[in-house]
Amino acid sequence: MFSRNDVSIWSILKKCIGMELSKIAMPVIFNEPLSFLQRLTEYMEHTYLIHQANTTTDSMERMKCVAAFAVSAVASQWERTGKPFNPLLGETYELIREDLGFRWMSEQVSHHPPVSAFHAEGLQEDFLFHGSIYPKLKFWGKSVEAEPKGIISLELPKYNEAYTWTNPTCCVHNIIVGQLWIEQYGNVEVINHKTGERCSLLFKPCGLFGKDLHKVEGYILDKSKKKLCAIYGKWTECLYTVDADTFDAHKKSDKKNSEEKKSNKQVQYDTSVDEEPEEMPLPDGDTVQFIPGSELIWRIAPRPDNSAEFYAFSTFAMQLNELEEGMKGVLPPTDCRLRPDIRHMEKGDMDSASAEKKRVEEKQRLSRKNRSKSTEEWKTRWFHQGTNPHNKAQDWLYSNSYWDRNYSLLPDIY
Repeated sequence: MFSRNDVSIWSILKKCIGMELSKIAMPVIFNEPLSFLQRLTEYMEHTYLIHQANTTTDSMERMKCVAAFAVSAVASQWERTGKPFNPLLGETYELIREDLGFRWMSEQVSHHPPVSAFHAEGLQEDFLFHGSIYPKLKFWGKSVEAEPKGIISLELPKYNEAYTWTNPTCCVHNIIVGQLWIEQYGNVEVINHKTGERCSLLFKPCGLFGKDLHKVEGYILDKSKKKLCAIYGKWTECLYTVDADTFDAHKKSDKKNSEEKKSNKQVQYDTSVDEEPEEMPLPDGDTVQFIPGSELIWRIAPRPDNSAEFYAFSTFAMQLNELEEGMKGVLPPTDCRLRPDIRHMEKGDMDSASAEKKRVEEKQRLSRKNRSKSTEEWKTRWFHQGTNPHNKAQDWLYSNSYWDRNYSLLPDIY
């Protein structure tokens, strides 16, 4: 990683308070050497949870695995304060992981607004995972908030089931001064469209004293909204499941204890003020408080020892831009691995990365200008707009032909 200390982000950002950030050209120093299409692929790091869901005949047990997968999919955001490169229109990315049992492909299907569509399938035809994400970025003075609009669907053909959910909001704090830190918050509801069961999860905002930093909790409910079990943990660490009554009793006694502590101190804080903590709050100890009788459903894979020097990448992330021998001549010319600015940055050549980023962005602007003159419409190659079959929302659907490897008519975007 390069040190970002010599660059004032404020000089760039003061012009754009409240603006939509996707329209602002940021210096390459604030990036990480991956495209947003590659970053999305990190949803797949804990694919074993999908395989686990397929092995159980109990729909509640499957929901536990799918809910854990939904949380694990955003776990790679932890401490990732570098911004991925904005994909160019028509950019694609593929990943085949035989060891994890899936293949994935994605395409940048729209530039304004920026929309990335993806489609993954199990190599044994045992699942489909697909969706489209439009990361709406807002700058709030001290923080940048990314709200990932779009639906995510998982299909398990063996049980004829489909699950859908949306991701929580991600926020990067202290972007002007101080140490950058990340939190995710908001409600995530995973719905099983066949059984009507749902898992309703709350990613908790950290709060003024940081006691809820990274916490996730919620319940699996049956179709009549009866609690079947509780799920709790931290998206940066692990998730447990426990009987709902046990969980409620634990929360009650926890609340009572903290209220007693407060009244002993005789200090009245005005907690109605929605203040943003200055420094990254340190959680009480680094572990999730275990409730007796709980069962572990997911634990994050440890990061490599030198991760902090390499953009806080996980091992999975470090492998994403690898251009292996067998890929040359097979990959389409639009694959992120062939994108010159990201490759230069990975090699540590920031000047070339910056120059190439300007060049490819200018090339994109020019071809958009030429299209508008000739009334020629941009055609997406691997996805088309349609209706999500499960919740009837607007979505981008996979057109099925990517893996035929016929890439003769692709645009020259780099």
